[in-house]
Amino acid sequence: MIPTKICGITNLSDAQTVAAHGASAIGFIFFEKSSRAISIEDAKFISDHLSNDISKVGVFVNHEKEFIEEAIGFVSLNMIQLHGDETPEFCNQFKVPILKALQIKDEASLSVMRDFNVDGFLLDTFSKDYYGGTGKTFDWSLLNGKQKTPIILSGGLNASNILDAIASVNPSAIDVNSGVELSPGVKDHDKIKTLFKKLDGTYSSVRVFTNT
Repeated sequence: MIPTKICGITNLSDAQTVAAHGASAIGFIFFEKSSRAISIEDAKFISDHLSNDISKVGVFVNHEKEFIEEAIGFVSLNMIQLHGDETPEFCNQFKVPILKALQIKDEASLSVMRDFNVDGFLLDTFSKDYYGGTGKTFDWSLLNGKQKTPIILSGGLNASNILDAIASVNPSAIDVNSGVELSPGVKDHDKIKTLFKKLDGTYSSVRVFTNT
């Protein structure tokens, strides 16, 4: 199955459910303005009760380096996802693998990828009001499949469009958030089950998440 990250995890029940269905990673959003924000303490509690087989990814938006490093150590994060306006220089300061999130509006949005030396790019839908979590897809045809750095596809993915998305983009991994929710930060376990049934048989040769 293609490596799959379920983001916006806020409670242990949801984390255990996605892990049981074969998720490669979960995402903790530490951005205080997010409707799916979680504290370092709550993320640590969830992380401590999960197997080491699932990767724990911390999502940060223009946070200070010190805060990110504190979260990495305290929560035992395997990777971090920088979802704000972080510079290439800022991204190169950490000892864990880095995912840089980019908001895709048009072909020019992809041009900045050449400036970064990161472990993967998470491509989300552009919004002038939000740093992510729009629940909307972007024009997948903008991707030509020639990117050397692994691509994690995000933005409006759910059980209805996930196979089309994979066929169109051929990403290294996928990231799903609102597409498996009852409400922001609360996952729908039936939607999770349906999503992973759809993903059964999908494949990626790229190992994106550190524990998969």
